[in-house]
Amino acid sequence: MKVLLDENLAHRLRTKLGPHEVFTVTYKGWTGLNNGELLRTAEENGIEIFLTGDQTLTYEQNLTGRRIAIVALSSVEWDILKHHLPLIIAALHNAQPGTFQEVDCGTFTRKK
Repeated sequence: MKVLLDENLAHRLRTKLGPHEVFTVTYKGWTGLNNGELLRTAEENGIEIFLTGDQTLTYEQNLTGRRIAIVALSSVEWDILKHHLPLIIAALHNAQPGTFQEVDCGTFTRKK
């Protein structure tokens, strides 16, 4: 599947997602597009899944009739995400067009 990695996620995640063909927003030259425009552009370019750390997309975007799936991660921190790669890959594998799913990877809190 063709996956687009949002700007808010670590680029090193791109090489850890198994058999999926993963592109970054930056690599595609789509930096700065608003979410609606980004999803439309991604769909027009054959992207099947948008992987993001923006959990508000489910409230901002109507996915009815969309060909793209959105998978949102609960953290954008590489030190957390690297421990949840199997969960993330499973979510990508199970993603269906026009759906939104959230992957709970925990959150990062600093010690006081």
